[in-house]
Parts: sequence; C-alpha cells; structure tokens
Amino acid sequence: MIKLVLFDIDGTLVRTGGAGVSAFARAGETAFGVRDGTHGMNFAGRTDTSLVREFFGRHAIAPTMENFQRFFDTYVFLLDHYLGEHHGRVCAGVRDWLAGLARLPAPPLIGLQTGNVRLGAEIKLRHFGLWDAFTTGVFGDDHEDRNQLATVARERGGRLVGTPLRAGEILVIGDTPFDIACGRAIGAKVLAVATGGATLEELKRHRPDWAVRDLTALRAGEICD
Repeated sequence: MIKLVLFDIDGTLVRTGGAGVSAFARAGETAFGVRDGTHGMNFAGRTDTSLVREFFGRHAIAPTMENFQRFFDTYVFLLDHYLGEHHGRVCAGVRDWLAGLARLPAPPLIGLQTGNVRLGAEIKLRHFGLWDAFTTGVFGDDHEDRNQLATVARERGGRLVGTPLRAGEILVIGDTPFDIACGRAIGAKVLAVATGGATLEELKRHRPDWAVRDLTALRAGEICD
C-alpha cells in the first residue's frame, strides 16, 4: 500500500507559462546587473539552488550565502508578480487526482518533492489554489542534489507516519527523467507524466513503473488503493 505520494511541481502539477524562468532571469539582472544571464541554461528537473550556483559560475559571482539569499529574496518577489502576468494553468487531471487520494479508505500522505525553494513553491501553488493539499514536502533549499531530496522526503514522511517507510510504500510523480531518477534513488514507485518538458516516449525509455500523457489517463485508486 502506498503511504506517501510525492509530486513534482513544474510540469507535473502546474505550468506557469514561463513565470518562473522569467522571474529567475530578472532576478539576475535586478540583484546582480546581469542581463540575459540565463541564456543557454536548462531549467527542467533542476533544483533552484543548483541553478543559481550555475548562474553565479557563468558570471563570476561569488557563491556566498549572502549572494544566494540576495538572489532568492529578489526572485520570490518577482515570481509573485510574473505569475499574475503569465497565462499558467493546473495540469490536466491534477485536481481529480488530489481529490481521489483524499477519498481512499486509507489516504496516503500527500507531499511535494521539488527543486523549487520552499517559498517559491508556496507562491506558485497558492496562486493556483493547490498549496493546502500538501502536508509535507522537500524543496530546493533542503538540498542542492535532487536525488538527496528523495532521501529527505522519505525520512520526513516516515516521521509523520510514525514508522520508517519502505521503498514500495512511496510513489513519486514527475514529468522529467530527473524525477524518475529521484524516485529510483530511494526505490520508490514512479509515475511519469508527459505534461512538462519530456515526451511520453522519452519518459518510457527511463522505465518508470507507469508512464501516461497526463493524470486523466488513470485514477489514484488504480495505483494507491
């Protein structure tokens, strides 16, 4: 039985219409004077911390704690603004899946496993009315390495459940090969959805337990009950 379900955010729960990338690029310009500083950077499946470290490395900015804080303080302020300007949406089937999990006879914990810093994740999900659906989570400011986030998520989930979670009791849902690798790092079951940056065929090549075009293709009870 699945006791913990962990959702990625960008491309899995929501599409922000580019608000996050725009806010990131503008933060680099506003806080450090670097125009078009994110050109050529790949954002899919990354942690925000690793992205900022790459940005600093590209532009000879010292990766100090003060500079990270300066970047993220600017970023989250801008993110809230850009979400209102871009035409984002909740991905297909997400609301029904969350409701379906809550209706199960033994509902699992519903959490987040995302590279977004916590405040960025909250801003995005509150914008779309989803934040309150989640009771636990791990974020890009918990660890820079995406695979290590899965270990933190398992430990946090186990503390809330009251017993250590076994690999088969965790389901990771994401839209990139990075999410699949993250789930595999802790032996979790993985549901891959082609609602983000990767095609269904690409996701299948990484051998998740399930791969679907979007979450309307199956019900929560078919996996978690």
